[in-house]
Amino acid sequence: MDICEIILDQHHQQRRLFAVLEEYPRDDVEGLDAIWRQLESLLELHAEAEELYYYPELVKLGTGAADAESTDEEVQDALKDHNELRDAIASVRKAKAGSDEWFTAVVNANTKNSDHMAEEERQDLADFRQQASLELRHEIAVRFLKHVAQHQGERVSGKNKDPKGYLADKQQEGTTETERAAAEKRSQETAERVSSDPEPSVKATESAS
Repeated sequence: MDICEIILDQHHQQRRLFAVLEEYPRDDVEGLDAIWRQLESLLELHAEAEELYYYPELVKLGTGAADAESTDEEVQDALKDHNELRDAIASVRKAKAGSDEWFTAVVNANTKNSDHMAEEERQDLADFRQQASLELRHEIAVRFLKHVAQHQGERVSGKNKDPKGYLADKQQEGTTETERAAAEKRSQETAERVSSDPEPSVKATESAS
């Protein structure tokens, strides 16, 4: 499994469900509402799982890809897009399924999501494929899919996040982990030097002779 492929697969599912809503009989309000609720859950779970498992790793490893100036820009833009998408989803919830207002809100959500997916595929995913190991991509995919499966079908009330605050938090976490890894490496190197040195008693004997 590869988180990059999982994200692309879910993007395809989202595009297909929006297309279904465009083609579905407009007089079947019950069906329209059921399909939207399926799509709504997928959209919010997808965004939440990315924020929990994917973007934190992108912050640590990314360098910026395609037309992105930096990884910071990629991540902050993605969080901003998620916030706008959540607001658009909330507007759909407020309208009566099948009404003109409801369809207008659905089209707005589709527009916000389409713009986000295109940018994420062009920048974020390309950046991560270039920097992340296959092992890490597999590990994130497992955690991502578990989260989505555990909450599948739920109406997730995702909360908007401050893009700059989120980025600062993840950068700090990355710094802490980097420092911890460096300390562990220094400790291991010290232990290896000690184990390779002769015992003090041997040194003293050699010096006396």
